[in-house]
Amino acid sequence: MIEIKTSTLSDGELNRGVFAKRNIKKGELIHEAPVLPYPNEQHEHVEKTLLADYAFEYGINHTALVLGYGMLFNHSYQPNAMYDINFDNHTFDFFAYKDIKAGEEVLINYNGEVENDDPLWFNEENENPTND
Repeated sequence: MIEIKTSTLSDGELNRGVFAKRNIKKGELIHEAPVLPYPNEQHEHVEKTLLADYAFEYGINHTALVLGYGMLFNHSYQPNAMYDINFDNHTFDFFAYKDIKAGEEVLINYNGEVENDDPLWFNEENENPTND
């Protein structure tokens, strides 16, 4: 149903994205990504690594690394997919928010809600330089 290919949304070294191999209908489950949760107080160690860009909030007291293809979905403020956290199964479940055509990149809103247009955390850091 999905595959990893080069994305045009990034010009960096890791410019991968998730793409539909076939047409996907609105509401269809795209991927169940297992998670590796850890307590929030351990996140300060993860923040020193590239993995920090791939961590998701996982309830009030935990953060999680989303495994499988979960780390490779790119961001859009006009996403064609969304995710729900399934705490019972310890997965992030990705669903089509609208019909997705074969060959189209599958995009989610990193803010967690489809219509949330708040600035992303990694853009805020670039927009608010510190005065040393």
